[in-house]
Amino acid sequence: MKDLIEGLHPVFENRIRLGIMSLLMVSEDVDFSAIKEQLEVTDGNLSSHIAMLEKNRFVNVRKAFVGRVPRTTYTATREGRRAFEGHLDALEKIIKKNK
Repeated sequence: MKDLIEGLHPVFENRIRLGIMSLLMVSEDVDFSAIKEQLEVTDGNLSSHIAMLEKNRFVNVRKAFVGRVPRTTYTATREGRRAFEGHLDALEKIIKKNK
């Protein structure tokens, strides 16, 4: 069993970071408000989890203005996509082994 869990990435063990990456894997980019709404989290909570993903180089952050309104969008990096896919593969192996 230890071999199975070695493929799990510790950054994705948190449900909010798992949710953020799941959203980013299916969309080109997602803005802060959309992620917050989808995951039903507070600004501060979301910010801290995105900071962790950014620290690990799993997400890119883009800040811009739409008119006079600031807009922050996020995209998964190539490294982030690879790490997340590896995490999902490890989860699938665990599920298949225990069927």
